[in-house]
Amino acid sequence: MEGKNFLAVDCGNSWYKALSSDGGYYGDYQIPNAISLYDEEFYEKPYDEGDIKFEENMIVELKSHALIDKREIYYIGKAATKQRDVSLTGFNNQKVDEDRTYILLFGLAAFHAVCLNPNETEIHYHIDQLAVSLPTTQYREMKDKFRQRLLGTHTVIFHKVPGVTEPKELTVKLYVEDVIIGAEGACAYLGLTRDQETLAIKDDDLVKDSQKGIIIGDLGGDSVDFVGIKNNKPVASVEGETFGINQFLDNIIQKVSKNELYKFDSRAELEEKLAAGQSEWYVEPFAGVRKDISKYIIPQLKSMAIKYLEHFDRVRSSSSEIKGATRYIAVGGAAKLAQKQIQEVAVRWADRGRPIQLTFPENMEKLNVHGLMILAKMKQIRTEQENENLISVRS
Repeated sequence: MEGKNFLAVDCGNSWYKALSSDGGYYGDYQIPNAISLYDEEFYEKPYDEGDIKFEENMIVELKSHALIDKREIYYIGKAATKQRDVSLTGFNNQKVDEDRTYILLFGLAAFHAVCLNPNETEIHYHIDQLAVSLPTTQYREMKDKFRQRLLGTHTVIFHKVPGVTEPKELTVKLYVEDVIIGAEGACAYLGLTRDQETLAIKDDDLVKDSQKGIIIGDLGGDSVDFVGIKNNKPVASVEGETFGINQFLDNIIQKVSKNELYKFDSRAELEEKLAAGQSEWYVEPFAGVRKDISKYIIPQLKSMAIKYLEHFDRVRSSSSEIKGATRYIAVGGAAKLAQKQIQEVAVRWADRGRPIQLTFPENMEKLNVHGLMILAKMKQIRTEQENENLISVRS
């Protein structure tokens, strides 16, 4: 696999997270799942371009067969969150059929290509294996359609790039040679049990526990995906639910805006504050005025924790394949943010005689994308072995 380029992208409803591996160079990126239409007329030129970070000022134009509307230019990621008409995800969004998926995914891939080639304005970047994820509810029906849209050549043009001479554009041609689609949650299990470099099993105890059954609850922005694992393999009958942290973030944002006169740019701004810890749970609506917002945050996280465990209980009771599961594992960025509240609610469940002993693994917010990278490398090995067998048969 030497000299091969791998890109894994977790297309989350809150964040797009990517891992790359290019001949020993490793990249780790994330951008908010946010887009906004770009209009040249309303573009505000910065006073000092040296203060502008490229990753926070991404304005992209995508030319691709994957798109339905091929003419628009968009702010993506943090640049989009600062715009008045920012578009965030809604409930039950169908990733395969939405242009935003490809704008964000290929925009992030092109940004990685620019990081690899910082002094070029026209870049050709080949992706030998692209691994992406879908929620379990969309995986079976949509994975083949998703793969076909991702394969092939896609051109990304970055506009108004800081530090680049007029016309301040960078063009990246992406060549996607092969694609593998993973199911959210099942990818997290790969990330838990296999080493990212050697691909060998690294947690024998967890694999042994899978003989009796494991349930992974992947709590994200707009969905919670439960994957049952039995005998080291995913159980396909456990489906996802339209439930996630975004609705609770929106409630916090609305309450803070109404009562403290402070408007968050986006959910991403609030999530970063939550991740920083309770010492950062304040806002400054006016210079020198500091307002504690923990009274709006904690009740929402508690409400989410209660519903999360209710979903966990329903899944373990309703799925015949994993009745008697011995391990329950929480993964996803939202589960990490509400870990304390989930653990507190779990104690009450135990007191009521229905214990859910949850495990909170390290790097739980990145397990899906780690699993996707493992999936990409495993697919590449399988492809090379098949090619070798084909050559030996022909010769």
